[in-house]
Order: sequence, then C-alpha cells, then structure tokens
Amino acid sequence: MKRDDPYVMLAMLVRQEQLLQFDAFDSDIALEIGLRLVRAARAADEAITVDITRHDQRLFHHAMNGTPADHAHWIWRKSNLVKRSGHSSCYVHTQVTMGGGAIHAIPTLDARRFAALGGAFPLTLRGSGVVGAITVAGLPGGEDHALVVRVLRDYLRIDESL
Repeated sequence: MKRDDPYVMLAMLVRQEQLLQFDAFDSDIALEIGLRLVRAARAADEAITVDITRHDQRLFHHAMNGTPADHAHWIWRKSNLVKRSGHSSCYVHTQVTMGGGAIHAIPTLDARRFAALGGAFPLTLRGSGVVGAITVAGLPGGEDHALVVRVLRDYLRIDESL
C-alpha cells in the first residue's frame, strides 16, 4: 500500500490520535506546547495562530505578527469539528474526500460552524477521552496538521514515525 493511499492515510491519522495522548494536561503544559508551536513556525519563517482549549476553556492563544484576524474563526470551526467528531480535522477531511464528498458540504454539519481542514488535533487524556483541541491556522491544512503532530510527538517523546 502506498502512503498516499487514503486508507493508509486514515490509518496513520488514527495511529497519531492513539499515540499523541496525555496522562495529564494543565495550563503549564498548554503554555509549553503553544510556545513550541510558535517557535517551530518562526524557525520555518511562517506566521500562524495557535489555540489550545480544554473543556471549552482557552488555555493558550497566540496570533503571530502578520496573521489575519479571521484565523480565530477558522480555529473555532476546526476545533468545533474535533469536539463533534472526536477526531482530528485532518482525519475528517480525509474521510469525507475518500467518500467523494466536499469538505465544505458535509451532510449534517453547518459549514459556518465546522471546517474539515487540517490543523485541529484532539486533546486526549488517557482514560478520559477527548477533552479539548490543539489548533493551528495559517498554513495549508495538511501543514497545520503536520506541525501540531510534530510538536506533540517531540513533547511526548514518541519515537514512532508518524
């Protein structure tokens, strides 16, 4: 199977969600992860907006210089999708496009409230499930997703290739 095969992609996205989980998550961890995301974007000469929420409480939010105000709306829509589905917004995007659907016209989901574009990743506590979202906006969706995964993988010290 090829890595660009959508079924392989879905399996990889599920594996990311299984591995990139926390035993505990508080404001200090949110700050550390948020700052790591910002530093990674700066190192790549990119400008992003980062948002981390737990139980609908915003623990971290930063809009880098040069980012537009509408990133906040994209973050809200992408993180709503994580809360609704329990999966990353990239997973839902891949699943919908595999079925021949349009990411802006998912049945039962109001496109004004949900965005099936990469960049929102479920904040999952082992034993509790999804409790929030770590969301990035500013890059193409797949790159937003990859940035979050890369930072979480480093923070959680996951050696497995994701």
